[in-house]
Amino acid sequence: MNKISVQEFLKIKKKDIQTIDIREQYEYQDGHIDSMNIPMNQILHSIEKINTTKKVIIYCQSGRRAEAVVYMLKKMFNLNNVFNLEGGYSAYVEFKSTKV
Repeated sequence: MNKISVQEFLKIKKKDIQTIDIREQYEYQDGHIDSMNIPMNQILHSIEKINTTKKVIIYCQSGRRAEAVVYMLKKMFNLNNVFNLEGGYSAYVEFKSTKV
């Protein structure tokens, strides 16, 4: 399984990655990482929006939904450039709050 920690994620230059939030719109509106929002139930039908040349970081609230999506994208579309943000948005917010 392709995973990336919050610490590793924050070291990557934004221009070198694509970040996709797969949470529902209401979750996204409550706060998000600089990213595009493609809800989980739409992402397998939105494959054309996923960059195939950059590292793609997919996240949800806790990392569980994103882990399933990364698995399916690899299995169905042979995408090896997709990564699950470990711990999801919750881990990102927690990490950022300790660094302020």
